[in-house]
Amino acid sequence: MAKEPVSTLLFEGSEWNFTTLSRAYEAIKEIAIGEMGLDVYPNQIEVISSEQMLDAYSSVGMPLMYQHWSFGKRFVFENELYRKGRRGLAYELVINSNPCITYLMDENTMPMQALVTAHASFGHNHFFKNNYLFRQWTDAGAILGYMDFAKKYIAKCEERHGLAAVEEILDSAHALMDQGVFHYRRPPRLSSEKVRERARERLEYEEQTYSDLWRTLPTATGSVGVEEAEREAGERKKVLNLPEENLLYFLEKHSIILEPWQREILRIVRVIAQYFYPQGQTKVMNEGCATYVHYTIINRLFDQGRMSEGAMLELLASHANVVFQPNFDDPRFSGINPYALGFAMMQDIERICTAPTAEDRDWFPNIAGNGDCMGTLKDAWENHRDESFILQYLSPALIRKFRLFQLSDRSADTFCEVASIHDERGYSAVRAGLARNYDPGANRPDIQVIDVDLLGDRQLRLRHRIKNGILLDEGRRDATLTHIRRLWGYDVSLAGVDDATDRVVYECSSKVS
Repeated sequence: MAKEPVSTLLFEGSEWNFTTLSRAYEAIKEIAIGEMGLDVYPNQIEVISSEQMLDAYSSVGMPLMYQHWSFGKRFVFENELYRKGRRGLAYELVINSNPCITYLMDENTMPMQALVTAHASFGHNHFFKNNYLFRQWTDAGAILGYMDFAKKYIAKCEERHGLAAVEEILDSAHALMDQGVFHYRRPPRLSSEKVRERARERLEYEEQTYSDLWRTLPTATGSVGVEEAEREAGERKKVLNLPEENLLYFLEKHSIILEPWQREILRIVRVIAQYFYPQGQTKVMNEGCATYVHYTIINRLFDQGRMSEGAMLELLASHANVVFQPNFDDPRFSGINPYALGFAMMQDIERICTAPTAEDRDWFPNIAGNGDCMGTLKDAWENHRDESFILQYLSPALIRKFRLFQLSDRSADTFCEVASIHDERGYSAVRAGLARNYDPGANRPDIQVIDVDLLGDRQLRLRHRIKNGILLDEGRRDATLTHIRRLWGYDVSLAGVDDATDRVVYECSSKVS
């Protein structure tokens, strides 16, 4: 009697249990680590309900988060849309931590659990661990411990100082969260010994260069006060390390009215803002990497006979929905889908490495035909952010596929001009123009603290460098100045200066009543 063939499928049907989850995880890990050579943090997988997923949505995606009314407000909003069927939930949530925590929804089918495990636990995980921005700005091993501390600390502050007092500080800190980030590495603080050494060197220099003859020279009347004021302002700015781009940091360190517990809350908010800083600059790459990884893995499992045709059809349908890019005249269009662009660029790099055209060899001589697509991709994932990745790897073939072109739209003109089309010069211009859209320096308001006299009127002076004539919304600007004044305690002024001409475009202030 012939034996029935033993099934090699990892699972059958849509139902899942922890045995099938474990079996699928091991098979996915075998391909991700063994074949693709991904380098990941240890994984921790949690299965949560839809309500828990909504709760995580509402608290900026962190499992341990302090309480604030804005999180509850967002929870109600997201919950209403979900219950009415107007918005779906993410199939997973992944935390950039060590171990990397992936949250799966218990409502997912087993094929979807396999897909999101490949997507999050290996795709996002590899990107978090290896991309230079995440290595530079985040400490994956410490973030969960810090969030636990922050949650408990703010709860104690609420018990000791009252909900209203803590909420007031958090409201102002949240309003300044986007301006509470260091965008560039700061030089390390000098040790006290180094500071004393520099002071001694300055004194020695002054003694060596001093001549009593200078005392006999006449001084120009009227200029002494101006020169003295400029010298004092320069010394003051040097001591305070001005200009300063991180408003929350400056307020935390120099506000006279804040109590120690209030300073700690400002620090908590800016640490969280800094933690999320790399994610805003790598959305296309991060999602493209994770999507490419899950697509490669599920196809490999199907080729090995470990995924059924039914499961594969379900996963391909879900994948197609994720990377769908609506046309500009489609009601669903809201810009370029980062999943679509990222995944298309990853696949295009694979094509250039394995089957390049003559055009590819002209544009990408270093990688065209090298036969090492995974090595090329891992190098790109490690060393780029969205702006530089697009500027270096977006090909003419993909520009044609997405039908991209460049418009020149100046407010002084009565028409829009198609400035770049599909020719050699146009490809370069389109690529550069699209990359600029992902440049955080070009899209965020450049507002810095430029001066404050702590021994004088204590007015905090801010400067907004206006780029391309883009002004701040007046209502939001004035509301934000009110929050700054609340944390500073004294008058705050803001001057808008044109970045090209240094002309003062506007001045406004928020004064203590």
